Amino acid sequence: MMRLKTAVIAAGTLCLLAMHAAGPTAAQDGPIGIAFAEAPEQSSGVCTGQSTDKTLACAREKCVAGGAMAEDCLRVKWCYPAGWSADLFVQHQEGIHWHQYLCGWDSREALMAAVAVACDKSLRPYITECSAVRFWDNNGRELEAN
Repeated sequence: MMRLKTAVIAAGTLCLLAMHAAGPTAAQDGPIGIAFAEAPEQSSGVCTGQSTDKTLACAREKCVAGGAMAEDCLRVKWCYPAGWSADLFVQHQEGIHWHQYLCGWDSREALMAAVAVACDKSLRPYITECSAVRFWDNNGRELEAN
């Protein structure tokens, strides 16, 4: 029993030393989150980062820079970690349209399956159009929608 206790203490000490040796930049190299802000029918903004508040504020600022008033730019989604993400354009049969955001998916394949479900008109018969217009990989890089 004493040997097990000594081994556990030694392992814990090694972990702490390894964390200390990694230095303060190790935390900054961790996962990122993704934030979406939108002023319906006007503008939107997307940012990535590690701080929820700062990243949502950045997305809102981009929305305002796109021409909307600050009070119209709603913070609509935050995912941490960001994972694979998509911006969907969705249009209702009555003509109104909006963007729907998918985020936090483990892979491109999983994200594409989520897009297929979100745009399945048999599940959402009131939708006349639905398509992915932008993607982000799990490192926050924007990719073209094909």
